Amino acid sequence: MPARSQLKTGFLPLQGSAPVEWRIEPGLTAYPDAVALMEARAEAIRAGTADELVWLVEHPPLYTAGTSAQARDLIQPDRFPVFAAGRGGEYTYHGPGQRVAYVMLDLKRRREDVRAFVAALEQWIIETLAAFNVRGERREDRVGVWVVRPDRPPLPGGAPAEDKIAAIGIRLRKWVSFHGIAINVEPDLSHFGGIVPCGIQDHGVTSLVDLGLPVTMADLDVALKTAFERVFGPAAASSPASGPDLRQAAG
Repeated sequence: MPARSQLKTGFLPLQGSAPVEWRIEPGLTAYPDAVALMEARAEAIRAGTADELVWLVEHPPLYTAGTSAQARDLIQPDRFPVFAAGRGGEYTYHGPGQRVAYVMLDLKRRREDVRAFVAALEQWIIETLAAFNVRGERREDRVGVWVVRPDRPPLPGGAPAEDKIAAIGIRLRKWVSFHGIAINVEPDLSHFGGIVPCGIQDHGVTSLVDLGLPVTMADLDVALKTAFERVFGPAAASSPASGPDLRQAAG
């Protein structure tokens, strides 16, 4: 089986397909509301009654448990709300300052290849980070995108330290994807201390601002859309007013 780094990552749609709807949600979105919208939209995409959607949100502080989550990796179960996500993967954190991109795409219009789809999501993140001169890298033994930290002491055995800057967790239903990716712009990194992120204890977590880059969420969103269109094809911005108001007050 070829490594993910060797897989073709282009996931362009069939000719004549409508552009992917690109929606940026203001404020903080409650996690149960996000899951409900994704479930409904995935069904509508499969039924042919809605276009594909990339939905950019921020959440209030919370932890989610993927289908492979181990109870021992939830270190502080009472720190923030914990939700069973139904996606692949283990525990992760979402919160203000982290851009979550929920990706509802019809792989029957693209390629029915789950491993290549994960590689394409990684490529999307890598190309987005490159816009800020950050070298994001894949690791075959762990999903997500990583940055090497030569400024930190090496790991036991001499391997360079590295931190996770972006997580991936997806689910497919009838070849329509939902859930997606999360990129750390400027979250409170101490909040990751309540879990073992993605079950990986030997590496840390970082963000664009932690790396010394004064990147705003708006900056990242522009880079995300540019890189998305290279990997997945055209996307057309929509107004949040076209969907339900899912904003949640911080606090």
